[in-house]
Amino acid sequence: MMLWFFSFLGLLLLVISGDFLVRGAIELSSRLRISALLVSLTIVAFGTSAPELIVAIKATLSGAPGLAMGNVVGSNIANILLVLGLPILLVRLQNDMADTRRSFVFMIFASVLFVFLGMSGSFSWVYGVVLLSLLIFILADSFRQGRKNVENYENKSGKLKSWSSIIFFLLLGILGLPLGADILVKNASLLAHDYGISDAIIGLTLVAIGTSLPELATTFVAVMRKKADVVLGNLIGSNIFNLLAIIGITSLISPVPVDPTFISFDFWVMLGASFIITPFIFLNIQFNRFSGFIFTMLYGSYLVSILS
Repeated sequence: MMLWFFSFLGLLLLVISGDFLVRGAIELSSRLRISALLVSLTIVAFGTSAPELIVAIKATLSGAPGLAMGNVVGSNIANILLVLGLPILLVRLQNDMADTRRSFVFMIFASVLFVFLGMSGSFSWVYGVVLLSLLIFILADSFRQGRKNVENYENKSGKLKSWSSIIFFLLLGILGLPLGADILVKNASLLAHDYGISDAIIGLTLVAIGTSLPELATTFVAVMRKKADVVLGNLIGSNIFNLLAIIGITSLISPVPVDPTFISFDFWVMLGASFIITPFIFLNIQFNRFSGFIFTMLYGSYLVSILS
């Protein structure tokens, strides 16, 4: 009974923290007179990617850097197909922001470069420097674009929150999301053991999806608030951060090996998941329940393929 209680508590903490983070991002963009997309691409994305970074560093320091690769690739696939797919099963989402396209192109370029480097079979410290350099360039460009659009920004609410309130919202969101995910995954794993589910299945599902729970919680809240810029900014920024920052930092600590199955299968699934949303970004096609169904079914098929 306590396992169910703590699982629910973790889920509740995720939802509340996601709401705080989205509110903080919106208020921060109003304060700085920049788009919510820019805040989502940076602070929100990096905050929700904290679990992946922690897992990667822990795995590397414990002598298992290969786990970092699986975590990053698996999370990027989950971010597009599951984290975006599930919320739009409930609520339609319309993207009509040109700024999203620029960020999306950066994500595609980062993904293609990542796969190209991964074909060598290992990410060395040199590759780590390349990835981190690209991340710095993307961040600098995003901030430059954000400041360039300051004059075009209009605060629609008319009222600004205090800096203390904004920092309070952001800190609660960034700290609460990984804590909620950790509580939920640990107790759900114990529940799964009680029902006789194997460690392998738990690892490939609960742990992989667990590190994407902060993105999922934030996306659910943003979709319900009809904030397409926060949704897409969070997912695009998170995927960029996973590829460039997490593997970049990890490969500086120790070479990150690439398992042959990644080269033959998982890398291409990750690229396919990234490219599948291209028409939605460039043609302003609405993310509706049908697309949500397709995305979640594709993710389910991916899980079946790696479990079989």
